[in-house]
Amino acid sequence: MQPHTLNVHIMHADPVMTAGLRVILGDHADFSVSTHAVCPHALSMAHVIVADYQGGIAAARQMPQDRYSPAPRVLIVTQFDKEWEVRMAMDSGVHGYLLQGCSADELVKATRSLSQGLRHLSESVTRCVADSLSRESLTGRETDVLRLLAQGCCNKSIARELGIGVGTVKTHVKGLMSKLDATARTHAVVVATQRGLIGPSQGLMRRPVNGFHNAALQ
Repeated sequence: MQPHTLNVHIMHADPVMTAGLRVILGDHADFSVSTHAVCPHALSMAHVIVADYQGGIAAARQMPQDRYSPAPRVLIVTQFDKEWEVRMAMDSGVHGYLLQGCSADELVKATRSLSQGLRHLSESVTRCVADSLSRESLTGRETDVLRLLAQGCCNKSIARELGIGVGTVKTHVKGLMSKLDATARTHAVVVATQRGLIGPSQGLMRRPVNGFHNAALQ
């Protein structure tokens, strides 16, 4: 293998996407492209991993932190474009983030950039991250309260569901409304939905009250 060869390992969960990625990247002579379904052991030699959203996050979190043996760089190609989705991926150690539908040239450019130790985000993703960094993030508990507000729950119901006092609920509501620059509870839900912090009809996943929060919404 020549020193300049770039080993790209595709771990995308979508077989059609995998086929397309393989064709595009494999069209470049300096790329050695492998797919996880056919050649899983090639992962150990990869410089760049191209994956779907969940697979990319899992791969990034499992990479060893060894400065003497650099870990592969992770590039996600996905349709997920919500603020919290992008931020969770970046916080997990993902190095590149492209949206499905990007051009073949951008895919190749992103792969090369990651191999050089750089980051690459789609333009719309870059704007999303920049906008989110300019705003104060909701805490995990504020997000829990917000999602219950979206279900139409009153303060007493929220307090009962989360195992906290009504006064504490009021404090969280006041805090999240301030962070969302909302003028009313329903306005806060609308703003949060527009920003992708909660889905249009997303409710709180029922779970025992134990102090832990959904990792994707922290």
